[in-house]
Formats: sequence, structure tokens, C-alpha cells
Amino acid sequence: MPSAVVQPEWLDVRLVDVAAVQRWGVAAGLPDAPIEDVRRIGGGTQNVVLRLAWGDRDLVLRRPPEHLRTSSNTALRREMRVLAALAGSDVPHPSLVAGCDDEAVLGGAVFYLMEAVDGSNPGDSLSALYRGSSMARHAAALDTAAALARLAAVDHEAVGLGGLGRPDGFLARQVPRWLDLLASYGQPSGAGLPHIDALAEWLTAHMPTGSRPGIVHGDYHLNNVLLDDESPRVAAIVDWEMCTIGDPLLDLGWLLVTWPGGGGNPVTGDAIATLGGLPGPDELIAHYAARSDRDLSAIGWYTVLAGLKLAIVIEGTHVRALAGKADLTTGRRLHDAAVDLLDRAAAIAGV
Repeated sequence: MPSAVVQPEWLDVRLVDVAAVQRWGVAAGLPDAPIEDVRRIGGGTQNVVLRLAWGDRDLVLRRPPEHLRTSSNTALRREMRVLAALAGSDVPHPSLVAGCDDEAVLGGAVFYLMEAVDGSNPGDSLSALYRGSSMARHAAALDTAAALARLAAVDHEAVGLGGLGRPDGFLARQVPRWLDLLASYGQPSGAGLPHIDALAEWLTAHMPTGSRPGIVHGDYHLNNVLLDDESPRVAAIVDWEMCTIGDPLLDLGWLLVTWPGGGGNPVTGDAIATLGGLPGPDELIAHYAARSDRDLSAIGWYTVLAGLKLAIVIEGTHVRALAGKADLTTGRRLHDAAVDLLDRAAAIAGV
């Protein structure tokens, strides 16, 4: 029998049953040791992320949101697969410890355990290294582009991710796919987003040709990286639930359209942006280009697509908030951010 565990009073057993997690873990080969110091940590608005001590190991548990959607478990399974595939690569990422594909363990949700990564989240709080040095902030910010170039260089076929997505026609599918998602939200939420039709027309008319497939993180921005607290670099890229195989330049566009300093409602990186010293978009592009053989001549197009896509994705939280399935304050904040993203995209496209 595994060691006895105590369910934290604040943690709903229907969300994460700690005893059930321990029983599964011991059966999966983890040590028969107490699970202690369980605490919730930031992990975006979509998933439940817990940090815990499993014996002498510092781990993180990640499961889908409380209100499961049809794609929730599929997304977590994708994360497990990607993290396992990246083991041994030069892409900074949390190491996968074990994944639970059995939905019965947590009442319908799959989940996984990964090694905890200590570091600063640029959107939340920063260590003394970054608070005290604009040079460190600048260097670490540039490394977000370098880390992305390393991800784009991974041979997805060689690491076993050949079937993760459908790279053929990836760019052509983007606009219809995200417009369909927006339409599925219904009224009145979608009606409050500007520039949608004009951006869709511009993107369709200016789509690049001949893109080379690779791993796409799908949600790459400052709030989804952890910066090393000892040296100015990216310690880990996190939140892989939107990962696929497609055109990796969409990730660079995503980083650019969410980059602090674009005016309006801040999208990401509040903590580091407040202190300043960040490189501008042109410097990020040059830093990426120096480490990649990809053609960046159409990077404006990818940035516009990223703005449209991310705006529609985060508007989904607003929709769920209006339905009582997410925090209303968070939903309204993300709606404002979606409007700002679309304004930025329209300015780049000139529509």
C-alpha cells in the first residue's frame, strides 16, 4: 500500500484527488513516498497546475480545466507526447516524469507529472538578476527568440512527431479554421471584435507559399517561458497544449504581436515590460534570423495571422466567463486584450 496522503483542504478532491494520483504514480514506478506541500501555481487560464513535493522530488502536475471541453484531454495527451519527444534536445523545456492516459484516475481527466523548473515568469515576477540589470533583461528577452529558433530547427520526423499535425495546407487552413471557431462562440461576444473581415481578406490575399514544416508551439509569448534566475536565458518553454506540426514562423509572429511596447492593453510580459530594457521587434527578428535558415521576408504576414488567431482563442475564455464557466474579471480582461491584438494586426496589415 502506498504511503498515506492528506488531501489539502483548499483542493477539491473532484479536481485532483491526491491519494488517487499517488496510487497511480506508485504503480507507474514513482517512489512510495508522501506527497506534500501541494500548491497551485500559474499556468494560464485553461489548465490546473499544481506544484508538489513527491518524497525528495520537486514536481509539477498538470491537468485540464475543471470544466472539461471535448478537446481538453487530447490537448494534454499532445503535451505529454511533445515533452517526451524533446528529451535530449537543446530546446529548453520541463522534463516529463510520467503521464497518465487513464481518464478514470481523476474522474475523466488525463494528467501528467513533470520536473519543476525554477525561474522567473516575465509576466508575473522577476528574480534579483532581472530586477537589477537592464542588460540581463535585454539578453534574456533576446534568448526567447533564440530558443524559438532552436525549436524550429528540430527535425520533427526524427523525434517521432511526424503524425502530430497536418503540415500540408497548414497556412491555407488557418483563416477558415479560426473564423469557424469565432462563429461557434455565437453572439454577443464575437460581435465585439474589430477588423475580423478585413484581416481575413488581407491574410487570404497575401499568404506566403513554400513554407517548410516544423514544430509549432502554438502559444509562444513571454508569459509562457521561464527565465533562468542565475544567467540571462530561457530556462524552459511551458504550456505546450496548442503544439502541432506546421509553419514555425507563426510562433515568431506570435511572439512579435504579443511583445510589450505595442501600445494599448498589455498582452504579455507585464513584469519585465514595467522595468524596461527590452529589445524591439526588429532586434528580435534579427536575432532569430541569425540562428535560422528560414525566409523571414513575410514575417509581417505571420504576425498578423498570430494576432487574429490569438485574439479568437482568448475570446473563448470571455465566452466561457459569460456562461459562468470562467472568472468574469479574467474574461473581460482577455476580451480587451483580444481587441488590442486585432488593432495591432490591423496596423501591421494596413487595413
